[in-house]
Amino acid sequence: MRALRLCFGLVLILVLPAAAFAQDNYPSRPVRIVVGFGPGSAADLTARILAQRLSQTMGQQFFIENKPGGGSTVAAEQVVRGPKDGYTLFMGTVANVINAVLQPDLAFDFARDFAPIVYATSSPNILVVHPSTGVHDVRELIAFAKANPGKVFYGSSGVGTSPHLSGELFNMLAGTKMVHVPYSGSAQAVTDLIAGRTQVMFSPASTVLQYVASGQLTALASSERERASAAPDLPTVAESGLPGFDTSVWFGLMAPAGTSHEITEKLARAIDEALKNDDVVKSLHTAGLDIKGGTPEAFGAFVASETKKWNDVVVAAGLRK
Repeated sequence: MRALRLCFGLVLILVLPAAAFAQDNYPSRPVRIVVGFGPGSAADLTARILAQRLSQTMGQQFFIENKPGGGSTVAAEQVVRGPKDGYTLFMGTVANVINAVLQPDLAFDFARDFAPIVYATSSPNILVVHPSTGVHDVRELIAFAKANPGKVFYGSSGVGTSPHLSGELFNMLAGTKMVHVPYSGSAQAVTDLIAGRTQVMFSPASTVLQYVASGQLTALASSERERASAAPDLPTVAESGLPGFDTSVWFGLMAPAGTSHEITEKLARAIDEALKNDDVVKSLHTAGLDIKGGTPEAFGAFVASETKKWNDVVVAAGLRK
């Protein structure tokens, strides 16, 4: 028994310092960031811009692996099943929260199986209408929709996307009954809106602001609590008559739950600093992304609030599978 205790003690002496050294020395090899959308997407751009800066400041290469599918579900499941050593990270998005509330039978629990690191960026949806509606602000849209129940159609980039659920949240808060028309992507949805086949849409700023500038669409408001950096003169939905309305397409770095707290904290500090770098700020703003930052705890609280909000919307709209 004494020999067994001695051996166990020697194992602790050897293993614990090695584990501590591994954490202190992190990263000692390249770090992979898995993105659930293709190259050129906002999630991909956020990851690549940050990876370039982290490679410079942390002394190891941070590289991107794109694994699209299932609205980022395929990538999330791969990361959950992988090693929890800090060398495989995940670019979490609002799509993961929406998928979790729409499909409670997923093979993983997004809130439980991922550790938040930093809320990195967001992009607001812009509420736009076809000029033929004669609508120029949110209050007029609410009046127009209430005067035409079931006859006002809003497009989106697909069922369960942020633009879709932004429309459902609008219906819920405004007491309107706009009808959802899903498309296979934003481009076709915007094309039909410009053609007048639909009347309303919540769309990423980068997709529609050019058509607002040309007069083909009328912008009413941006969807986040704060005004969008890409359209600072445009009021928010909340300040235009629907207090509490706050939606965006957001992105944040995460690790599989069980990753060392010391490693996630080290990453959080490095990422938060990267988001303050002038070159990073310029690159992200050029891509139409608003910069966030903060602590893992703040990001975790934000994900929890997003989960509750979208769960309420999904229940109210009867969208649960």
